[in-house]
Amino acid sequence: MKLPNRSTFSKYWDLNPKTVFLNHGSFGACPRAVLDYQQELRNQLERDPVHFLDVTSKELWAIAIETLSNFVNADKEGMTFVSNATSGVNTVLRSLELQPGDEILVSDHAYQACWNTVDFVTKRAGAKTVVAPIHFPIENSEQVTQTILNYTTKNTKLALIDTVTSPTGLRLPFEIIVKELQDRNIDVLLDAAHGPGIVNLNFKNLQPAYATGNAHKWLCAPKGSAFLYIREDKREKIRPLSISHGASVEGSIDEKIRLEFDWPGTQDPTPWLCIPKSIEYIGNLLEGGWPSIMAYNQKLAIEARNIIHEVIETPKLCPDSMIVGLSAVALPGDGSIAKSVLAPDPLHTLLFEKYNIQVPVFGWPHHNRRYLRTASYLYNSLEEYHYLAEILKKEI
Repeated sequence: MKLPNRSTFSKYWDLNPKTVFLNHGSFGACPRAVLDYQQELRNQLERDPVHFLDVTSKELWAIAIETLSNFVNADKEGMTFVSNATSGVNTVLRSLELQPGDEILVSDHAYQACWNTVDFVTKRAGAKTVVAPIHFPIENSEQVTQTILNYTTKNTKLALIDTVTSPTGLRLPFEIIVKELQDRNIDVLLDAAHGPGIVNLNFKNLQPAYATGNAHKWLCAPKGSAFLYIREDKREKIRPLSISHGASVEGSIDEKIRLEFDWPGTQDPTPWLCIPKSIEYIGNLLEGGWPSIMAYNQKLAIEARNIIHEVIETPKLCPDSMIVGLSAVALPGDGSIAKSVLAPDPLHTLLFEKYNIQVPVFGWPHHNRRYLRTASYLYNSLEEYHYLAEILKKEI
């Protein structure tokens, strides 16, 4: 079969033309113009590393902090940069002082790396991980909210809540969940790994205790650009994973946040410095800017799911209202469930090696089920999803 065409937007990316790339969600994809800008910054860095890191990068860093804070409507004093959302989750959880009997709540759709971190800190403290099972099919978002609230107790100290779940591609009603939990004096760590650029975020209204998210996914910044947001009343308790020079420098809490988080040691700061460029560049690709881009990707993801369901006749996992840029379908039959999410599913390998399709297939042991998850971005086309559907009809 002839490989399908991408959309006309694909000319702005350097994706392999011989690969049907339907997996923007895992690591994003950075457009050529942003990569060129990053290389310019790296050239400046290497021409005079001391001046760049001591002067230039600090100026650009402050601009990046402010730009991203404005994008998610956050207090910039609480905005810090980390390399990925998992690091942000680790930073918060490993700063907490848990007591025996304390509980941290997660759903059974939580990203495994972050779930592992919850298990690590609860086991170390003699605390408890509580898992709220969100069963498929989901009829409405209220069902998700009520399930999570049903698993809270007087011992629940913190809840790890996704904006959009990674393995199952669900847009959770996180705004309502955050409010309901925090009204019960339960802190929320919002896992917005799939957050900026895929859903609207407004931290000044939402007021989560903590939030972390990636800029290298839906904002299309270079790999290794992510943030951790800490609410004002929580900043004194949260320390970076790397304790460095800033720990011994006097200053107010807001100053200490900058001193400790902005300089953990030698690193390439250019992924974060490119965030303003990426937000501006992608936002100008479609009339209407980011709201139009998110709507475009959402419509594409819903249509992709419908196309795949025409050949995989398993029940839809959720209503269209819970789909944004990601969408998942349950694969038929039991299949073999990998013991580790790091082990490739045989169907994923077959689709890539035989048909040049890059699309994730998850064996999710918590549900004893396998999911195929597409991630739709501007450069994708419906033709690509029809191609995938034809292949699935032959191979499943």
